Amino acid sequence: MTDKKLKLVVSTGAGISAESGISTFRDADGLWENYDVMEVASHDGFERNPALIHEFYNARRAALATVEPNNAHILLKKLEEFFDVYVITQNVDDLHERAGSSKVLHLHGELLKMRAMDDENLVFQVTPQTVTTPQTRIDGHLVRPHIVFFQEAVPNIEPAMELVEQADVFVIVGTSLAVYPAAGLLHYVRSGIPVYYIDPRPSAVPRGVTVIRKNATEGMEELYRILLKNMAGK
Repeated sequence: MTDKKLKLVVSTGAGISAESGISTFRDADGLWENYDVMEVASHDGFERNPALIHEFYNARRAALATVEPNNAHILLKKLEEFFDVYVITQNVDDLHERAGSSKVLHLHGELLKMRAMDDENLVFQVTPQTVTTPQTRIDGHLVRPHIVFFQEAVPNIEPAMELVEQADVFVIVGTSLAVYPAAGLLHYVRSGIPVYYIDPRPSAVPRGVTVIRKNATEGMEELYRILLKNMAGK
């Protein structure tokens, strides 16, 4: 009879994907691939110019075909050998899935999915090569990117909170502690649970959080060693 695995919950953000070559909207003064963020990633922007939104996310999907998961993604998969790993990601790419992570919760939607305009629960899988316009229909439904825009609710935040409440170890990697609601997940960690924060330039860090001042890949390599050493010592 084997011991039950500890639940390792990991919150990931743009920093982990950036090391695979995916641009982030925080790279340059609110611009994302030379677009104003609020024009291509907000509810108002979609209402004003849906054609631009479709064009932008067509390009983001195509870019996915040019990148690969990095060692930070791969190490999270490897940790499933020792822990019950759950990834909560703000990223809309599929790099966690391609690295083999089996339990991934997307807070901000997914690039490789489209959603029916007349039924938000009706979601369609697409490919990096899929090209859509405001007139595109899938199974008879007009569709939009399955992305949580600024000014829209984050449907998966409550399931994410529940996962964090159950965590035996909580890790934050590739995201600042200033982007809400994801940053608020830290407040749902049970007292006494070890928390690790991987960031090369951490902002104000709550007491009790172990900071690894490295980028995502190097930080995950160090965390991997720490977690396995801790397990060996028990």
